[in-house]
Amino acid sequence: MDRESKIFTLAEVSDHNTANDCWLIIEGKVYDVTKFLEDHPGGDEVLLSSTGKDATDDFEDVGHSNTAKAMMDEYYVGDIDTTTIPAKKNYTPPTQPHYNQDKTHDFFIRLLQFFVPLLILGLALGVRFYTKSQ
Repeated sequence: MDRESKIFTLAEVSDHNTANDCWLIIEGKVYDVTKFLEDHPGGDEVLLSSTGKDATDDFEDVGHSNTAKAMMDEYYVGDIDTTTIPAKKNYTPPTQPHYNQDKTHDFFIRLLQFFVPLLILGLALGVRFYTKSQ
């Protein structure tokens, strides 16, 4: 990396997204990994799926060895203009209506308090009517 580094925009790096021309952005640096696609232990699909964006998180999540990190110098082509990379957005789950489980439980209890005595009364009347008529 002794050579003077060139500054690339995200749009420029995003144009290099094929198996014949594959560039990645990792930790603010741009790497041309085209020659490494066939040798990558995870396969070329892994690298190709990380093109056109900041692949730092993808790279770090895998837990690459120090040897793998040292190999990156060989593929370095320049730096990324960080102003062209969109800011990361925090995921906020969609708001859902509040479900009050206690209310539903209370409703069910009140329903039972109403129907169980009616059922007992109906059963008692049915038994009395049935036994009286015989």
